Amino acid sequence: MLIAFHKPFNVLSQFTPDGSPNRALAEFGFPPRVYPLGRLDADSEGLLLLSDEAGLNSRLLQPRFAHEREYWAQVERIPTDAALALLAAGVLIQGRRTLGCRAWRLEPQPVVAPRTPPIRVRKSVADCWIGLELVEGKNRQVRRMTAAIGHPTLRLLRVRIGRFPLAGLAVGEWRVLTDGERGLVLG
Repeated sequence: MLIAFHKPFNVLSQFTPDGSPNRALAEFGFPPRVYPLGRLDADSEGLLLLSDEAGLNSRLLQPRFAHEREYWAQVERIPTDAALALLAAGVLIQGRRTLGCRAWRLEPQPVVAPRTPPIRVRKSVADCWIGLELVEGKNRQVRRMTAAIGHPTLRLLRVRIGRFPLAGLAVGEWRVLTDGERGLVLG
């Protein structure tokens, strides 16, 4: 079984509480014996897959399989084409260069439902939504990448895994994928 879940802000990618105020996956009524494939940090939102099939984890997460994941990051200020080219080429974070990726400004800028609590807004600093398509997913990688080019991430959503889009799932909603949707995820 493969499940798509629209993970809300302040939700852990684990079933057990960790002592923080963040909610755990156990609160969302998933079937027994499923576990998350990969993770999203508590302060990130969007598409999280869960499954009861052990072999899917490495198939979806190992960079050698080049399984794409698309993120939308709301960043401080508006990145130049040169800054986006730096992201695309790979940046140095924690002593390691990230793999190349696709990076672009989202045009038009998406209308995304407000988050609770809302992101901080600074009247004197513009913000911009960018898209990033990665085949690796190190801990807090997108946030560290955007910070490395001088555009800290304010809000982060994963909007696609493989060819399966988050669209159509409300925040906090989950469902079992059909065979056709499963093919979109697994390629």
